[in-house]
Amino acid sequence: MKTIGLIGGMSWESSMLYYQIINETVKVRKGGHHSAKSLLYSVDFQEIKDLQHQGNWAEATKVMIESAQTLEAGGADVIVICTNTMHKMAPEVMESVSVPLLHIADATAKKIVNDNLKKVALLGTAFTMEQEFYKGRLIDRFGLEVVVPEEADRRVIHDIIYDELCLGIINEDSKKKYMDIIDRLICSGAEAVILGCTEITMLISQEDCNIPVYDTTRLHAEAAVDFALGDEEQG
Repeated sequence: MKTIGLIGGMSWESSMLYYQIINETVKVRKGGHHSAKSLLYSVDFQEIKDLQHQGNWAEATKVMIESAQTLEAGGADVIVICTNTMHKMAPEVMESVSVPLLHIADATAKKIVNDNLKKVALLGTAFTMEQEFYKGRLIDRFGLEVVVPEEADRRVIHDIIYDELCLGIINEDSKKKYMDIIDRLICSGAEAVILGCTEITMLISQEDCNIPVYDTTRLHAEAAVDFALGDEEQG
């Protein structure tokens, strides 16, 4: 079993889900008392949040690179950034280490393509919905058509993520706002919805929607297990 290196803390609420899903998946696939070999480097999210909203991506990139290098030095065989937004600096992180980085958008898009879907709605932070580092990858590498909410709806989604979900606050009124936004995206032709922020799965699930929901947290965590167990299962 290979060792999974997790860059977490963004927020720790969703990092906890990663750890849970990874270990539950290993237990199911290997049985007995098996759990994942893993290392966690957890950052101070307040520092990251401040850098994000200041637009200081250069400093944020340094933090991600240092985190990845620390994990590699500790014995990690693969790097997993436990957040969608910080994949903005995935190329720089990839270049800074000699072990692979599993990209969250790739894990998600592969499942969507396998399900023969084309037009997907993307929910996430304003950075993820509005910048090209994420949706551009979905379009250019996987041929998906990506739609995002209107500006006012993007602000609602972003604020709920940072002001509630990242603090562990689950609000039924906020869930209704998300569902109303998803309904509008369905009306615009979306065949599926990507929960493109690792905290959104705390609020929205497949049971809430009548179109396919792609939980990036779970898909990314399961991809990490695929990597960790790959040689054993092939053998």
